[in-house]
Amino acid sequence: MIEVDIPGFKVLHLEHLVLDFNGTIAIDGDLLPGVAARLNHLASMLTVHVVTADTFGKAAGELEGVDCRVSVLGKGEQDRAKLDYVNQLGADRSVCIGNGRNDRLMLEAAGLGIAVVLLEGASSVTLMAADIVCRDILSALDLLVHPLRLTATLRA
Repeated sequence: MIEVDIPGFKVLHLEHLVLDFNGTIAIDGDLLPGVAARLNHLASMLTVHVVTADTFGKAAGELEGVDCRVSVLGKGEQDRAKLDYVNQLGADRSVCIGNGRNDRLMLEAAGLGIAVVLLEGASSVTLMAADIVCRDILSALDLLVHPLRLTATLRA
């Protein structure tokens, strides 16, 4: 669990990390360098979930050796499916990271929503739903490794 009291924002009691796959931790279906190690480190503090449409069909193979739960979604209403997944975990106890339009609802519902802008860009509605926007996934994950960075960014 990660707990951080952010003045003027809220007290976070985070138990789950929910991530989109492609565009968030992978590009063109390939896991980005450094992500596996960072996720395995965070798995000692949070339960790590990857919720994906698996556009390239590579998520399970790319995440082999990563301490996480992988859920592949069906083709319809992926935004609602991701939101339902997070709500079942407890949205207020979840930090969600994504970039696509289908990530907007889970970021908005999460105790902490983080949007990332990688090579494929990010949906503007997802950016608006996020509490924080990061330039890359390692920066986003490092906010959880060093939670005082959250305080510095989100305090009133």
